[in-house]
Amino acid sequence: MDQSWTTVIKPRNGLMQINLREIWQYRDLLTLFVKRDIITQYKQTILGPLWFFIQPSITVIMYMIVFGGIAGIPTDGVPQPLFYLAGVCMWQYFADCLNKTSNTFLANAGIFGKVYFPRLISPLSVTVSNLVRFGIQFSLFFLVFLWYDIINFSKGIDLILPNAIALLFPLLVVMLAGLSLGFGIIISSMTTKYRDLSILFGFIVQLWMYGTPIVYPLSQVQGKMIAGMDLSVLMRLNPVTPVLETFKYGFLNAGQFIGWGWLIYSFLFMVALLFLGVVIFNRVQKSFMDTV
Repeated sequence: MDQSWTTVIKPRNGLMQINLREIWQYRDLLTLFVKRDIITQYKQTILGPLWFFIQPSITVIMYMIVFGGIAGIPTDGVPQPLFYLAGVCMWQYFADCLNKTSNTFLANAGIFGKVYFPRLISPLSVTVSNLVRFGIQFSLFFLVFLWYDIINFSKGIDLILPNAIALLFPLLVVMLAGLSLGFGIIISSMTTKYRDLSILFGFIVQLWMYGTPIVYPLSQVQGKMIAGMDLSVLMRLNPVTPVLETFKYGFLNAGQFIGWGWLIYSFLFMVALLFLGVVIFNRVQKSFMDTV
């Protein structure tokens, strides 16, 4: 009897060959993975989802004590809780996506060896599930923002008002997601063969935070030189810096707008990074299960 196959699984031969239609067909699996990541994270905890509020709150308090109190680092006239919370919310979304995505292929090796589905579903689910957590933490930032405006209004002080740049907020979130996804896919593809990279990259992410203006404003490094180069220019080359500075300027109206040129640079960096990530991923996935 003649046999016909409904599905044919074969390796991708082209470096940029990626079947977006196939990923869309597995959207139910993507949704299932997102629910799994959200539910299992705090499933057997006492406080449960309240940790989404507790973690950034404790982090902000520590920053206020160490950097605002002991080190005396200014915050461009913005109340310290607001300034630190703005940086913490954006950075934690980026760092969480990056750390989990960079380990997703090793963490799901058991599933990959038993059933077929588009491998990009796993890192995409991490990015989407962390977006839910980011939304909850952003609501905390918004509540603190309203609290300070209520206090300022009662005292007759000028309110902290967002400006037109705040309308770029959805684009900024997409840029953070794209940057973390691109870096994560590259590192995850490389760690299938070189396991040391996962340990090294976790350390790099911790140092990366201090190279991003989270606990200090970018204005504090203006004019300072390192290795014959302006430190503020070097920090702007960090693709996360223009995103965070634009967010702070848009919502807190503090400092100066970093400029459209640097924001476009971060966007193009994200696009190039995702392109490179797909190229490396398609090259590695052919022998992924043999090396893992």
